Amino acid sequence: MINFSSLNHKLFKSSFQKHYMSSHNLFPHGPSRFQWKKFKDLMNMYLLISIIPLGGLITYCHIYIGPATLSEIPEDYVPKCWEYYKHPITRFIARYLVTDPQEDYEKYLHHIFEEDEKRRLRALESQIIFSLRDNLDYKSYYYRPVLAKYHRLHKQCADKIAEIMGD
Repeated sequence: MINFSSLNHKLFKSSFQKHYMSSHNLFPHGPSRFQWKKFKDLMNMYLLISIIPLGGLITYCHIYIGPATLSEIPEDYVPKCWEYYKHPITRFIARYLVTDPQEDYEKYLHHIFEEDEKRRLRALESQIIFSLRDNLDYKSYYYRPVLAKYHRLHKQCADKIAEIMGD
């Protein structure tokens, strides 16, 4: 049988310089293990900070709440989307963290409606461009809004000139 501890010692023997301080005490010179120890400490701390509360929550849900059971529902009651799940944690996630499937469907329908409106506008634009080419016409505004007060002033001036000139 192989003795792995002695094999490990021979394969991974430290290549650091050893400084003899007194008779038999050795002081190895090498890189610090401070960062490795700090990493291990922080990893253990964060794992325990997350695992202990989550484990307590899961245990509480399994012991006190338990899975959902089927029961009679009234005639006029429509179940919510999260009430179809059996496990209480899944129900919580479906209720507060994930969007409702009906809401997703309505968003999808709105997206389809918007794309259809864009398609119709593109078709109308191409029809207008075809009509302009067909009639040898050009793009222009055919109506200029005009203010009526200038027409009234012009008419008053023309009436005064007509009075003075004496028709």
